[in-house]
Amino acid sequence: MRVLSFTTLFPNSADPVHAIFVYQRLVHLARRPGNQVQVVSPIPYVPSGLHAERYRALRGIPPQEQIGGLQVWHPRYLLVPRVSMPLHGLLMFLGSLPLVRRLHRETPFDCIDAHYVYPDGLAAILLGKFLGLPVVVSARGSDINLFPSFRLIRPMIRWTLRKAAGIISVSQALKEAIIELHVPAEKITVIGNGVDSKRFQPVDRTAARHQLGLPEDARILVAVGALRPVKGYQFLLPAIAEILPRYPKLQLYILGEGDYRPKLEAMIEKLNLQGRVVLVGGKPNDELKNWYSAADVSCLLSSREGWANVLLESLACGTPVLATRVWGAPEVIVSPELGVLVEQDVHAISNGLELALGKSWDREFLLRHARSRTWDDVATEVERYLASCIAR
Repeated sequence: MRVLSFTTLFPNSADPVHAIFVYQRLVHLARRPGNQVQVVSPIPYVPSGLHAERYRALRGIPPQEQIGGLQVWHPRYLLVPRVSMPLHGLLMFLGSLPLVRRLHRETPFDCIDAHYVYPDGLAAILLGKFLGLPVVVSARGSDINLFPSFRLIRPMIRWTLRKAAGIISVSQALKEAIIELHVPAEKITVIGNGVDSKRFQPVDRTAARHQLGLPEDARILVAVGALRPVKGYQFLLPAIAEILPRYPKLQLYILGEGDYRPKLEAMIEKLNLQGRVVLVGGKPNDELKNWYSAADVSCLLSSREGWANVLLESLACGTPVLATRVWGAPEVIVSPELGVLVEQDVHAISNGLELALGKSWDREFLLRHARSRTWDDVATEVERYLASCIAR
């Protein structure tokens, strides 16, 4: 099976850990006998006069690069931030068409595997119509739990889902939201993400803390995720302040970067959490096992998530989780022996923290659960589903 994977959610030389979960799915699919996977990952071209800082690093990404054994192409398409969102999918299609047409002419593809319903999925559907190829679209989170609320975007999302040959949802909760967009349930299959148990495995807690320079006698929490309001740090920090009198050696390390940093720094100062809460910054994916292993509990207090990979990654390192009871989280934390689920509320979070910190966890149970869902398992399911869509 020859697959064109089309997605902006993919690592590149400027951001090697971007959407590593999509890379994992594709590289494991490519390793299966008889499969060839080429990745087209469009890069926005933002006119330099706009001084868009967040897009500046993208200008140095080459048109073609090798990422972990996968051939990755980066066609450019015009993007005007906060203006061209309703045209985003069309602009992505127009920018990618010459390259995709040439690749298909050289060695024809059997299907297009698109990740993220809008704008990537819409552009992929247009490419599929132009080339006569079936398109399978994967829904991953904000493309379904946020974007349909935008008046101009919702019709394009519904059109994309109706025209797709098949739809993969990373959680049952997302599938139900797709059905509410008047898409037949039988057109959607649920294939959750997996975990790389070689990359995420337990490290001795004392050794991990020593390597990271963390205090050995502290009660340590970690939170891995971009510094954005959706991640719920504005609820987590007051909850830390609330329980600090009962846990005087409590420390929180937040691993991630983003535009929300100045507000979090101000909140840390206002709550007198200096030295208690540390904004570590972003860390490479292969360093995270030490942070998870060093922690007593890892935290994810998001308001929305499709399938949060950090939950399985933490469990694979033997560390229980505290997570908000939203979207795909209850589908990962299926037992109270894996973690604590709470509402996104300061008092609920503080109570959940005390419960998680006071409980004796069975690390072997956490490890077995995490290892029961590997990326090889995911690739097998994806291969089967793509083949069935091609046959139809």
